[in-house]
Amino acid sequence: MPELYAPDAVVIHPLGPVPPLRGREALRAHFAAADALPLRMRAEEVAVHETADPEVVIGEFRYVGRNTATGRDFVAHNVFVVRVRDGLIVESRDYVDHLGLAIAGDRADQLVAARVGALTPDVHTAAPRPEIPRG
Repeated sequence: MPELYAPDAVVIHPLGPVPPLRGREALRAHFAAADALPLRMRAEEVAVHETADPEVVIGEFRYVGRNTATGRDFVAHNVFVVRVRDGLIVESRDYVDHLGLAIAGDRADQLVAARVGALTPDVHTAAPRPEIPRG
């Protein structure tokens, strides 16, 4: 999947503790770590929405899967806001059901600890979006 991204792509997870992923190699490592988990899943109910910006699309889907270690089934809903340029993803804001995936992977305690550690005095201040040069 990393080959779908530009070499300097930026992926942020505004709702989760995942730090911004910058560059194809960071994404390759991220996907490899996910593949090492005992979660097997597939995307279902995929809907793609066009926007007023011709480079930006919004994808809605749900992961349906199973934890191969526990046998527990799960569903996790997601929305990705993706900027595509020259056929490659250059920016993505991935709104992922991190809690659902953490519960599915028996890692909810780790997610909560990471999330609590990320809180700042002003929890309502959003992280700034990385600047992506407009084409």
